[in-house]
Amino acid sequence: MATVETRALTKRFDANNAVDGIDLLVREGEFLVLLGPSGCGKTTLLRMLAGLETPTSGDVLIGGEIVTWLPPRARNIAMVFQSYALYPHLSVRRNIAFPLQAVGMHRDEIAKKVEAAATMFGIEQLLHRKPRQLSGGERQRVALARAVVRNPVVFLLDEPLSNLDAKLRTSARDELQQFQRRLATTTVYVTHDQVEAMGLGDRIAVLNRGRIHQLGTPLEVYHDPADTFVATFIGSPPMNLMEMDHVISGFRPEHLLPRDALDGGELAPFPFTATRIEYLGADRLIYGTLEAPNPAARVISRLPSTISLPIEAGGRYEFAVRTRDIKHFDRESGLRRASGRA
Repeated sequence: MATVETRALTKRFDANNAVDGIDLLVREGEFLVLLGPSGCGKTTLLRMLAGLETPTSGDVLIGGEIVTWLPPRARNIAMVFQSYALYPHLSVRRNIAFPLQAVGMHRDEIAKKVEAAATMFGIEQLLHRKPRQLSGGERQRVALARAVVRNPVVFLLDEPLSNLDAKLRTSARDELQQFQRRLATTTVYVTHDQVEAMGLGDRIAVLNRGRIHQLGTPLEVYHDPADTFVATFIGSPPMNLMEMDHVISGFRPEHLLPRDALDGGELAPFPFTATRIEYLGADRLIYGTLEAPNPAARVISRLPSTISLPIEAGGRYEFAVRTRDIKHFDRESGLRRASGRA
């Protein structure tokens, strides 16, 4: 295991900073997720950690040692790419063995390590096959086994689940987390999928335009967003935002409920007119608008199946939010105010 650190790390392409002075510390054995929209700089940051991209300025440290100018092979890291990057003409066995052969390891030792890695990922019965004979989930396991076999101090993963279908992605996410916990290897994982980020990460770094907007646990970035970007990027549906009393106030859809369903605590009433209903099985999403003082505010309420209140499009209903669940943000900067109230 090793720590991974960046100090004022910057990467400039033409006139734009893809990564803009990032300071980051990944703890030993931590699973850190870099989350953000396309073009936010997360993959560029990962490639600089791997040594595949040269920084414009700043430093990369692994295990406390500056490795900014070291080539990838000298960093003792392993990277899994979005495309898996398997050699199509080689068998699974030879794909896994390739990095060990490249460093001249003895044949008997390679065989032992390949068998151990294949067993760890449950692909020992696939060692004779070629990548084209494997499913997406099996290819992903081969790519992970090839990374593990080198015993790296850091894993770098660039959206390794994005090529899988939704059902397989869920099971692969669970397996990946279990493998990382078992190996206890420091891991940096890039994704634009907030479900993956919330389900996998010990901490999440939310990026936008080359900068980290917030670094925290999944619960922290969800319940206490640092600014309006994090508030609307994390969560599906995102946080409802509106201007109230010269600030931007927000609350999660699951906190906007029929007033009769809320008991205890101070409540903020929101007369609500429903415009559309989506049935999602266990939940209902109610789209609508609020009345004065925010007649133009469009919001979403998420109602669990335990709330059986009949709601129809065009109907007017008394909804409310507990005041402790309302977050307030500065209208100019978008940053969350330290006080819990406007």
